[in-house]
Amino acid sequence: MVAGKSSFINRVLGRIDRLNPEGLQTVVQRLARERNFLEMLFDTIEDGVLVLDRSGGVIYFNQIVTQLIGLPADTPAGEPAERFLPGLDWAALAQAEERKVVRHEFEVSYPRPRLLRLHAAPLEGGAGLAGVALILHDITEERQKTFEAVESERIQALTLLAASVAHEIGNPLNALNIHLQLMERELRKLKASGGAVSSPAATLKPPRSTRRKTADEVCDTVHKMERFLAVAKGEIARLDYIITQFLSAIRPSPPKIQWVSLNDAVHSAIDLLRPELENRELSVNLELARPLPLAPIDPAQVKQVLVNLVKNAMQAMTKDGLLTIQTGQGSEGVWLSVRDTGTGIPQDLINRIFEPFYTTKHKGTGLGLMIVQRIVREHGGRIELESRLGQGTQFRIWFPLHEPRPRLLEAHAHD
Repeated sequence: MVAGKSSFINRVLGRIDRLNPEGLQTVVQRLARERNFLEMLFDTIEDGVLVLDRSGGVIYFNQIVTQLIGLPADTPAGEPAERFLPGLDWAALAQAEERKVVRHEFEVSYPRPRLLRLHAAPLEGGAGLAGVALILHDITEERQKTFEAVESERIQALTLLAASVAHEIGNPLNALNIHLQLMERELRKLKASGGAVSSPAATLKPPRSTRRKTADEVCDTVHKMERFLAVAKGEIARLDYIITQFLSAIRPSPPKIQWVSLNDAVHSAIDLLRPELENRELSVNLELARPLPLAPIDPAQVKQVLVNLVKNAMQAMTKDGLLTIQTGQGSEGVWLSVRDTGTGIPQDLINRIFEPFYTTKHKGTGLGLMIVQRIVREHGGRIELESRLGQGTQFRIWFPLHEPRPRLLEAHAHD
C-alpha cells in the first residue's frame, strides 16, 4: 500500500503542472481518501503512535494515545508533548534526532497507572530530519505476568524447602515431644512421693536431718526440671507451628465454601488463642456487628487468617496491649479487622510484608501473612492495611457476598 501510494504521488508530482482543475480535484480527493484510510489504519493499531516535530510539538497521534497518556483528542498541532509525558527522559529521546532508535520504559499515572515501553525513531524529511515518531506499547500486563512467573518460581522453591524441612524436622520433633511427656510423667511420680528415693545408701539409715535435706533438694530439682520442661515444650510447640506454616504454604487447598457468619470464625479463633493472650496479659475487645449476613467462606481457612493476624498482633504488643477485632458490612461485602496497639510497621517496609520469608520479627517465619494473602485472594477478597509507628497496625479483610469465581489464569495453566 505504501509503495503504491508513493508511486501515485510521484506520478502526480511529475505532471502536476499539466493538470487541469478537474484533475487537481481528483488528486486531492484521492489524497483525502488515502489520508482517511491511513488514519483509520493507525486507529486500529493497539500501540500508540505519536509524531512530534523537532521542537517536541505534537503533529499527529492515534486514538490509543488518548487512552495511554490522556492526550485530549482535540489537542492542537504544536502542543508540547512534554506536558503529557512528564516522566519521559527527553535527554535520551534527543538521541533519536541523531538518527538513532531509542528504547525506553517509563510509568504514567494518568489517566490510569500504566507501564509503557517507548520506541523513538527519527523521521526523515526533504530537507533533513523532520521530527520523531514515538511508538507507545502498554507492557503493564506483560510485566505483571513476569512478576507472577517470578513469584511462582519463588513459591516452587519455597515448596521444595518446606517439604524438606517438614520431613527432616517433623519426625525428631514427635520423638522429642513423646520423651518430654515421659519425663514429665516421671517427675509427677517423684513429686507425688515427696522426694523419696530408694538406693543402696538408704539402708544405712542416715540421720533424720540428712534425709530431710536430701528430700528438699530432690523437690527443688523437680521444680527446676518442670520449668525446663515447660520451656522445652514451648519451643517444640513453636517449631511445630513453623512446620504447620510451611505445610500450609506448600499445600494450598481451594476453599470449601459454606454460608456462615464471620462472627463464628472470630469466636473460634479467640477461643483457641485466649490462653496465650491471657498469658501475655493482653486485653481483647470484640466489636462484632449484629446482625451480620452470612458469607460464602471456608470457616477453617478464615480461622487460620485470624489466627495468623492475631499472633502477629500479639508479638507486636507488650504487656497491657489492646487487641480489637471488629466485623461489619459494607456495599462490597462483609469485613473483619484486627487492630493492635503495637509498635507499627515502617512505611518503607509495608510493601514487603507479604513476601515469603520476609519478617520483622526475630522468631518469625515470614510465611504467616503470605498465607493470609493467598487465602483472601482465593476467596475473591482483598486486604487493607494501615499502620503508624508507635501507635499500632490494623488489617481489614473484605469478603464478597457472592461465591468466588474460578480464576481464569489458573484454569488455563492446568489445561
